[in-house]
Amino acid sequence: MKPTHVAAVAAIAIAAALLGGLHSDVYADSPTSMPTRASQPPDEASQALRRYTLQLLHILSNPDANQWERYRQAMPHCDAAPTYLDEIVAASEVGPLANALVTLTEDLCADLDIRLDEARTVGLLVNEPEAMSGYVLIPGYSNEYVHLIDHLGRAVHSWQFQVTAHHAKLLDNGNLLVGVNAVRLYYDSIVEIDPYGNAVWQYTHPDDIHHDFIKMPNGNVLMIAQGVKTREEAIAAGVNPIIVPSDGIWYHYLIEVRPTGSDGGEIVWEWSSWDYLVQDLDPSKPNYGNPSEHPELIDINYYYYARHKRPVSGVLDWPHTNAIDYNPALDQIMLSPRNLGELWIIDRSAFTKQAATQDGAAPLLYRWGNPRVYRHGTAADQRLFLQHHTQWIAPGLPGAGNILIFNNGYEFPPKQRRHYSSIEEIVPPVDGYGYRREPGMPYPPAEPIWTYTAETPTDFYSRIMGCAQRLPNGNTLICDSTSGNLLQVTPDGKTVWKYVYPMGGSAPLKQGEQASAFSPPQDLLNNAVYRAYWYAPDHPGLRKYDLTPGDAIELYE
Repeated sequence: MKPTHVAAVAAIAIAAALLGGLHSDVYADSPTSMPTRASQPPDEASQALRRYTLQLLHILSNPDANQWERYRQAMPHCDAAPTYLDEIVAASEVGPLANALVTLTEDLCADLDIRLDEARTVGLLVNEPEAMSGYVLIPGYSNEYVHLIDHLGRAVHSWQFQVTAHHAKLLDNGNLLVGVNAVRLYYDSIVEIDPYGNAVWQYTHPDDIHHDFIKMPNGNVLMIAQGVKTREEAIAAGVNPIIVPSDGIWYHYLIEVRPTGSDGGEIVWEWSSWDYLVQDLDPSKPNYGNPSEHPELIDINYYYYARHKRPVSGVLDWPHTNAIDYNPALDQIMLSPRNLGELWIIDRSAFTKQAATQDGAAPLLYRWGNPRVYRHGTAADQRLFLQHHTQWIAPGLPGAGNILIFNNGYEFPPKQRRHYSSIEEIVPPVDGYGYRREPGMPYPPAEPIWTYTAETPTDFYSRIMGCAQRLPNGNTLICDSTSGNLLQVTPDGKTVWKYVYPMGGSAPLKQGEQASAFSPPQDLLNNAVYRAYWYAPDHPGLRKYDLTPGDAIELYE
């Protein structure tokens, strides 16, 4: 310990002794158990103050624990110290000695925090009073674990699977909905897991389940699936033959699955982007038209011209939809076609599995982020760049009804790459169940109502993946996915909570270690997190769990 630290510990020991003498029974108290905070008579207050300080002294002076283990044990006491000690002093008559002891204790805690701040590399790094407490669910991208942690970075529950589980969501019934057997976020199954790790329902689809899924209020599961159109089918749809690979083109469609029994489900609703195409290349095709006159349709050739302009090998990835959200009040679905740099909103009630045609309601009710896709803007008008996690802000939260987006900031060609990410909040131009747009103009708004970037923008850059979630106090939880960093930021952009996921692949990192590169691309570290979700302490899904804090995930050796 530094000399000042040693002096503070010694001063606390002397002050505690003067408050009542040292007795061995004090050390029998668990160093991690907090004394009661109820108001006490003066004589009991002085004893409670002495007991508290001796517990902290015992933790900080323990010769059998290194500095990280002492820090981990001491911080819950230090976090509770200001309120707890003030209550004791207010109820006591021990005078200046008690106040001096409080000051020494708080100074020692602050000194401990500062000394280790620069050395910490994983786990909880920042926890300011403005941070929203609660629980965060973290599925590891490169391991088989899902962890639930509290706001102090302590694990309260963990699940381990036989396969990687890149993406998991906590349901209101306490179960997890998990995508498993994942390879780059392509799943072969969606599984519902109870708190004990037992599968209570599983659905396997012939095509890959892609990136995202959601449990709907009616109990059905809405998910993105990925299919392949052959080269011949793509050309028949008006794709430029020059750029169609021999293996064909990926496309995405939505399926709503009603669970049946414990294994399987019935598809009760379906929507495919391939049914709503427009192209101006081949007048002989039935979907021929001017994309600028049909913003409700999807220009099948935009992506290829904008990104490739040349033949590619393998299967061409279009449009790489990576997020799905459902708005029950509007019965509308939001999608994130990443490779087009925009979001879509469709009307679920206007489409059925039996009537997937261009007749009736507009296929796309609203789109935003890149008006070039429907030829109503230039490169200067593009706002989204390979975005993720497009979503409505939920009712009851600050900004409810607005749209929140993780804007990755990566685009083609290379000279257009921003090399920084941002969070965008927009106010959609809702008009009843539709969306306003002036004829011949892009969909509004022209600019976000709120944007978050790092003070030095390039310090926050997740080229792929990423998530953002609005919290009840107005903060926003952000997942800087490629580096495994989780942040809470205030509306004015201040970082008030920061947690670095400490699983380096399948094994926890030691405090002080750095995560390493995880296969190509090299900017993806082995502690990467696709998405993390915050849950309030009173969330119904947490009722089945014993939320007694355990140890931190990281190692303190």
